[in-house]
This record gives sequence, structure tokens and C-alpha cells, in this order.
Amino acid sequence: MNICPLSLQDKLLQYTLNFHHSEGQHKARVFKSALNIEKFNYHLLETALIHALEEAIKYNSLILLETNQYGQKYRLNFTIQNDNKYAPICSIWMHRNNEDCVRLVTCYVDI
Repeated sequence: MNICPLSLQDKLLQYTLNFHHSEGQHKARVFKSALNIEKFNYHLLETALIHALEEAIKYNSLILLETNQYGQKYRLNFTIQNDNKYAPICSIWMHRNNEDCVRLVTCYVDI
């Protein structure tokens, strides 16, 4: 199982770290406050998500949340560090039935 690369970058830049998105703006503020992560350094979050997902796949530690007609939805919790700050992250991933990759549905600082 691989990560759908364009969907990850798009989700982080257009939603999760976007101060102007109607729903994502709240997540963006918390990521900035908790970890100093914003759009300009999104690659820090992207790299952490990729590494955590690869490790979870390797050790079979993804938590299955639901299976429906579209595929399977998983939860992955991990901790990230940036600028001597640590924060727990909750990420939700979707593996669609017709794809060989997983897509990030959402992620947020879980405080």
C-alpha cells in the first residue's frame, strides 16, 4: 500500500494548513501554535505523516475504523516534533477499493 502523493500535498496545503479554509483554518491555527508548522514548511508535516504511515504499514498497526462500499478508513496516531515542541497527531486515511494507494482524509493536533 502506497500513499497517493498528490492527494497528500494538496490536502495539507489546501485544507489542513490553510488559514482561509472554512474548516481547515482551525487546524491550521493549532498546527502553527503547537508546532510552528505552516504552509511554507508543510514538508515537515508531510514527511512525518509519510514516515508514520510507512511504519504503521510495516508493523500492521493501523487502526481500522470502518469498511464501506468505497473502501476502508484507518486511524493512525503518532507524535511529531518541531522547534523543540512535541504534539500528538491523529491522522485518518482512506484506502479506496479501486486504488493501490491510501489518501489522507484529515489530520490534526490531538490535544
